[in-house]
Amino acid sequence: MSNSIALRLVLASASPARRKLLHAAGIEPDVLVSGVDESQVVSERAEELCLELARLKAQAVVGRLRPTADERTLVLGCDSVLAFDGEILGKPADEADAARRWERMRGRSGVLHTGHCLIDVIHETRAEAVASTTVRFAEVSDEEIAAYVATGEPLAVAGAFTIDGLGGAFLEGIDGDPGTVVGLSLPLLRRLLGELDLRIIDLWTKVAPGGQEVEALGTVRS
Repeated sequence: MSNSIALRLVLASASPARRKLLHAAGIEPDVLVSGVDESQVVSERAEELCLELARLKAQAVVGRLRPTADERTLVLGCDSVLAFDGEILGKPADEADAARRWERMRGRSGVLHTGHCLIDVIHETRAEAVASTTVRFAEVSDEEIAAYVATGEPLAVAGAFTIDGLGGAFLEGIDGDPGTVVGLSLPLLRRLLGELDLRIIDLWTKVAPGGQEVEALGTVRS
């Protein structure tokens, strides 16, 4: 009998940016959207809010899986919020809301928090934490704000901005892991995997980015 089993990562998120980030890191997740109503969770602390939402998303997906004995399944839930000027900002309600945010944020800083919850379905164990990165916004003009909002990009993301899209040009810099701003911190994922006695290299695909061959990927000892 083989002493190794397949390792599967399920991303409980519809975010193409999170999936792209994992893909660039040599990881090909399955995607299963949680369907969690984010408005059901209320908290005055951004770190608590994003972690609870990440936990709910992961748990919702776990409840829909039917794992088998020959596969070790991990579910990763993530959620991001921006702490700015004493407020917790998720996705803007509409274009007017996004524009108002940018008028306030320009030339100032906020902290983007991303909660991560990683659940090992078979072993019924969990590792979770929050990654936080300070974001410094540029002094963008009213015309730039209007043009950016009109693209629709800020309406789909926490804080009304991206670092890996059109919004990246409107950031002066960040202090922390850029992946946190995208919505998934790879260094934090590595640490959470370690808490579950796994390695991030266990999730690498057979050919990593750049085309180099990598051996013995996608399985762990049973």
